[in-house]
Parts: sequence; structure tokens; C-alpha cells
Amino acid sequence: MLTNKSDIVEEMKVIVFRLQDEEYGVNVKQVKSIERLEAITRVPKTPAFVKGVINLRGVVTPIIDLRERFELLHDASNTENTRVIIVTVNGVEVGLIVDSASDVIDVPLNAIEPPPRIIGGVEVVYLHGVAKLENRLLILLNLDKVLDASEVQQLEGIEAV
Repeated sequence: MLTNKSDIVEEMKVIVFRLQDEEYGVNVKQVKSIERLEAITRVPKTPAFVKGVINLRGVVTPIIDLRERFELLHDASNTENTRVIIVTVNGVEVGLIVDSASDVIDVPLNAIEPPPRIIGGVEVVYLHGVAKLENRLLILLNLDKVLDASEVQQLEGIEAV
């Protein structure tokens, strides 16, 4: 049976993760892998949210703590559920420390609304939108804005070390 084009709902596949009590999502197209948190080597003279680097399968990968990047309360410590989501941001591979990564879901594009001015302390510039799903709200990040061009250049320098 053929379906009408109007019956087809465009969707975006997202990885869902938590930071404190909020659920966030990032486009799966930007995600390379999800890893357990391992030992991080500090790098001097980097912003506080840059925790350092890890050697991930032979690739030196900068690690960013999203809680600190978004200036969320620092009462959360790393646990057994803490994960590092390896993403590509402006052509640079970066690891994002999150409290947990739960699942992959399809979000209908028509369920995504523009972001409000501020959500849970996260500035609107970092957000792609908010997805209204049946029983939850999902904050969608715009990873290209989470790090600006000068920060990406600095991280490229870390990778080269």
C-alpha cells in the first residue's frame, strides 16, 4: 500500500543523556561512540570545563565536562553511570562528560519547538530546540554552538600534543 507524502513524518534520531535532573539529546549523526569514563590527563592552561584528554583507541581526544560548560551546579560527581559521549564538533572529535546516557530515540521534527530563552541554566545559544514528546520534554543541543570557533582551535591544539 502506498502512503501519502503527507503521512510521512520526518524524524531526527537522537542520543538521550542526563545532566543533573534534565534530559538532553544530540543528533546521532554527530555521535561517534559512548564510552565509560576513564582516567583523564589534565592539560594546563585550558578552560575549567576542559577536563583534559584521553587516549581512545590511539586517538588523543579532548574531554569536556558539560555540567561545567553549562555552569550547572557542581554537586554532581562522577558515578558508575557517568559516560563520555564522543562527538564531532566543527570537525574536531571531542568527548562530553554526562551523568548518564540512556537511549536512542526518533524525535518527530514537528515535535521540536524553538528553545525558550533559558532552560535550567543552559543558555539558549547552546540549544537547537525542545522536543515535546508524549511524557517528557527533551532539550536538544546544538553542538556547533557548545564550542565556539576559538575554543575548537584550542582543542585542535590539544589533539596535536
